[in-house]
Amino acid sequence: MEPESPREPPPQEGSCPPGERPPSALGQSLSQIVHRLTSQEPRRGKARSAALEDLSALIEATECDELLEGGGTWRRGMPEVLGQVARALEKYAAPPREQEGRRRADCEVAEKAAAVGLLFLKVLGRMEAAKSSLVGPTWTAGLRHSAAPIYVFALTHSLEHPWTSPGSREVAGEVLSVLLRVTPCASVAGFLHGEHEDEKGRFTAVMELLKRDLNKESWKNNPATKHVFSWSLQQVTRPWLSQHLETVLPPSLLISDDYQTENKILGVRCLHHIVLNVPAADLLQYNRAQVVYHALFNHLYTPEYNLIQAVLLCLLDLFPILEKALQWKGGAARPTTHCDEVLQLILTHMEPEHRLLLRRTYARNLPAFVKRLGILTVRHLKRLERIIIGYLEVYDGPEEEARLKILETLKLLMQYAWPRVPCRLVVLLKALLKLICDVARDPNLTPEPVKSALLEEATECLILLNHCSQGQVKDLLVKILQSCEDSKVVNCIRKVQQVSEGTSYNGT
Repeated sequence: MEPESPREPPPQEGSCPPGERPPSALGQSLSQIVHRLTSQEPRRGKARSAALEDLSALIEATECDELLEGGGTWRRGMPEVLGQVARALEKYAAPPREQEGRRRADCEVAEKAAAVGLLFLKVLGRMEAAKSSLVGPTWTAGLRHSAAPIYVFALTHSLEHPWTSPGSREVAGEVLSVLLRVTPCASVAGFLHGEHEDEKGRFTAVMELLKRDLNKESWKNNPATKHVFSWSLQQVTRPWLSQHLETVLPPSLLISDDYQTENKILGVRCLHHIVLNVPAADLLQYNRAQVVYHALFNHLYTPEYNLIQAVLLCLLDLFPILEKALQWKGGAARPTTHCDEVLQLILTHMEPEHRLLLRRTYARNLPAFVKRLGILTVRHLKRLERIIIGYLEVYDGPEEEARLKILETLKLLMQYAWPRVPCRLVVLLKALLKLICDVARDPNLTPEPVKSALLEEATECLILLNHCSQGQVKDLLVKILQSCEDSKVVNCIRKVQQVSEGTSYNGT
């Protein structure tokens, strides 16, 4: 029998796998600090604070070449260890899960962030010094592994959030500035997507770091993750964003599908940025555009005016992509579009709506839908007529935004659907004259500039109505001009008559 070989002892903490050179003393020390920072054992707060102090002393006592190269005995592994240290520090300073009564926790997070930020400044200072030293290009490997976690930390704590303080924001902002200087990049956008079109940026590395906290089960564990993702996404534009579409679309849909309005709006804005900055062909592939459309359409049933505003703006930019494949071949009725479907739902909500903020939001976006549909707006003409008349009758506050937008909608409607206007002449004329009289007699509720804007818009509508009706409005206004004593009303009627004089109605 062969003698039994002695059993090898288990690898110790900080040791390397077989076949690789053993780590240096520096590498072992850094690995131990990472273990102390990431330990999940209870009551480790003091130990982690001590680990930060040890790390600070270690960085100060170590030369640049040894810190970035590993002292010549473990050069290949030192950049990875620096990356592990950066990730551990970023995770250590991350805010806890959102919960009630977390003011004390937020103060603790701000203190941790300030301490971690000072450590990152020391590390980046060593890298900046190494750029002009004999270390050569080796420092770039350390930066490549640590840039993403340093960026996530800086963005988490540089913007104003409940878990930040003026001190932590100042330190984090300085970390971001030094990081861009070391990289070197002129802006955060250049840092993420590269300074040139053919240059590879660090957005992929940032998303890899965020990915663990951007799934359905864990995206609320760290309240900063959604803000870092959203803000970073906004910095990546055409032509760079298309290559990251599969990475950024699922988190955007996930955030927009939350029950909290704040998160819904954040997700919708992410989707809007994607719609604006990704080619239509990529969005149409695999029915991605349809998925985005249905996610947005479901939000239109909520009574939150700020969410409705974000959704409608996104949909208006999504319609051209969705309808790219629709082609009317003639000989039959044009098929209804996604824009028709959305406008029909909006009008259904507008008609009985009594809340001013929602009325203003719907009215604000109505002209864009009429422009988008053009002559096809006639499909919705009956309901639009009722809404226009109803909204013109209701005072909307000092700014009169809803009534001004409804007048703009009426002008567009008469331009696009003028053949259908004459049969509605009397109804529209009464509504416009009533509005002019109400505004002219308003004693002090509306500021004078707003009154002037309302009267001007109403007068332009009367001029268009007169043109669409072959001059009938001018004839109907003659009797009013003879009996009316209000100077503002008289001025509006005279403008209509002056513009109408000498106008030929052979064609509209």
